[in-house]
Amino acid sequence: MLLKERLLNHCKDYLQKKQEGLQLRRKMLDDSLRNETKSTAGDKHETGRAMVQLEQEKLGKQEEELKVLQEVLQRINIDKPTPNASLGSFVKTSSYSYFLSIFADVFEQDGEKVFCISTASPIGQCLLGKTQNEAFQFNGKTIEILEIE
Repeated sequence: MLLKERLLNHCKDYLQKKQEGLQLRRKMLDDSLRNETKSTAGDKHETGRAMVQLEQEKLGKQEEELKVLQEVLQRINIDKPTPNASLGSFVKTSSYSYFLSIFADVFEQDGEKVFCISTASPIGQCLLGKTQNEAFQFNGKTIEILEIE
């Protein structure tokens, strides 16, 4: 399996775990709401219901954000050569290696770390459009692009 394919799968797995966590939280909130419905404690009952509903709204927003990230991953074509750093590029620099996709946990293989980052992140913005052997400034440091895949 190619590196970019493993990186893309790593990002998909990261989102899958996030989605499973949100589904578990949704179930817990639904259970809490059902339990609050059974209660007849007046004001305390109404406060409990309101708190659960607020949490459900927050959860709904997180689910929407997750859908957006899944759509970003669907747009990545790992088979397309990328001479310029763009969405789906693996970029090795003089400092670190990056996969331009979404924010996800660090990918590690054979002792080498690859940071999965969004193109909207500060370093992602610096990398976008750059080519191999090009240099850029980040946090007062000059970084050279060694490889783009």
